[in-house]
Amino acid sequence: MTKNRDDTDNKALWLKNYWEGRLRDADFTTLSGQEVEPLYTPDHLADFDPDRDLGYPGQYPYTRGVHASMYRGRLWTKRQFAGMGTAEQTNQRFHFLLEKGQTGLSVAFDNPTLYGRDSDHPLSLGEVGKTGVAVDTLADMEIVFDRIPLGDVSTSMTINAPAAWIFAMFLATAEKQGIPFDRIRGTLQNDILKEFIAQKEWIFPPEPHLRLITDLMAFCSEQVPQYNTISISGYHIREAGSTAAQELAFTLADGFTYVEKAVAAGLDVDSFAPRLSFFFNSHLDFFEEIAKLRAARRIWARHLREKYGARNPRSWLCRFHVQTAGCSLTAQQPENNIVRTALEALAAVLGGCQSLHTNSMDEALALPSEKAVEIALRTQQVIAFESGVTNIADPLGGSYFIETLTNRMEEQAEEYFSKLERLGGMVAAIEQGFPQKEITRSAYEYQKAISRGTKYHIGVNHFINEQEKLEIPVLEIDENVEPDQLRRLTEVRRDRDTNAVQLRLEALKKSAAGRDNLIPPLLECVRVYASVGEITDSLIKVFGTYREPPFY
Repeated sequence: MTKNRDDTDNKALWLKNYWEGRLRDADFTTLSGQEVEPLYTPDHLADFDPDRDLGYPGQYPYTRGVHASMYRGRLWTKRQFAGMGTAEQTNQRFHFLLEKGQTGLSVAFDNPTLYGRDSDHPLSLGEVGKTGVAVDTLADMEIVFDRIPLGDVSTSMTINAPAAWIFAMFLATAEKQGIPFDRIRGTLQNDILKEFIAQKEWIFPPEPHLRLITDLMAFCSEQVPQYNTISISGYHIREAGSTAAQELAFTLADGFTYVEKAVAAGLDVDSFAPRLSFFFNSHLDFFEEIAKLRAARRIWARHLREKYGARNPRSWLCRFHVQTAGCSLTAQQPENNIVRTALEALAAVLGGCQSLHTNSMDEALALPSEKAVEIALRTQQVIAFESGVTNIADPLGGSYFIETLTNRMEEQAEEYFSKLERLGGMVAAIEQGFPQKEITRSAYEYQKAISRGTKYHIGVNHFINEQEKLEIPVLEIDENVEPDQLRRLTEVRRDRDTNAVQLRLEALKKSAAGRDNLIPPLLECVRVYASVGEITDSLIKVFGTYREPPFY
């Protein structure tokens, strides 16, 4: 790009005025600690090729969005995470959200379910229904989706280690509603690698979990073609304390690993890649988050096309759900969380998300109340219908700052890919503790900045209200939830065909010991009301369990 003399003179004059002016004593870095220059100009994009690096929405490399019309054609799915206590209570919340204008459901499960345990397991005591809905058998799933037409409503489920048999219960529920599998839409999180990296909810060693994932990919590519079989999740990596670049790199590296495992299992990349989706965090550094999401699309498209040989353009699309950052919320001055969430949601929209969850102001204290979750949903609706940002695709595209940040994100991600490759790939890197240690260091540096006050957290380390009294109502889970859930589980076990359950569990173990696809035998198990914990225990007898080695 040729510069004329006036440009050079004007820049020199600006620099002189800048350094002679008074500057705030502030930390001019991104939330991830990246230096931010005072001004961005064409000089920062000397090698920038608009056709190669930017393109158009709906065209390779998809930097500007996965659809040509973006939000002029269809708005993102408004999907509030919900689940609490009993199946009946969760069903009631789902109907409330749908009546308020939510366009998709997202199921939160309690901790025992996330670990593949029944509610009457000794380790489940005191945890049943506390952080999500308790699901022990098909009977619970039937109640969760009572009077909700699964062929018409897109449903996301946040479940990982026992995802395959929880999803089997979902399919069996659809069967009972008379809904064909090919009409079901939604997303299963089903991302075990990020569990080993960040969230720490696994059951088996990595390889058996990866087998379950590839089995589900194969099954759904033929029988449940509209359902996203995995939501490759950076959200929990970021919540654990990673930087934006680490979230981007480790999430995409997990995705590449799933692609490689599926191809090694004999699947054609174009048979499953169009149903892969992603789940990113939107934190408080507005421009950094937008750049991260734009870079994700470009990187995924390039690698799927050039490295993995995908021929179907739909395989190149990095489609993603975004949730605003739970770790940014504060128990202090919780109303401030409404503002935080609005900014994070706006960044997600400007970054081109396909669906969005906005956190509620009281989530640093408890599961959200109905009033708080309604405000969170209204936040999305104000952005969608009042802000004007949906009138144009990628409105910040071409910004010197945004394009520089996007390029920097891409470069940092590629550096991590090289490191992971030298370690033997993502699974080997996880076993060596590499991503875990990288995230821990970043979390420590960020917490030091909060403690020193160089990074502001309003109400926590600056602008503190010493006389603050909590005045917002907080949702409390009824203590009767656990005994009620145990009573239903007892009744299901009493009324089901015990012999049929044992036969199906034995058949499952036999399939697990061989090479059969495990989804059909899992479906047979849940149809006769085998419980989550019984299926888990049967598979443990074949696969074993996993204990993470100490890294620190």
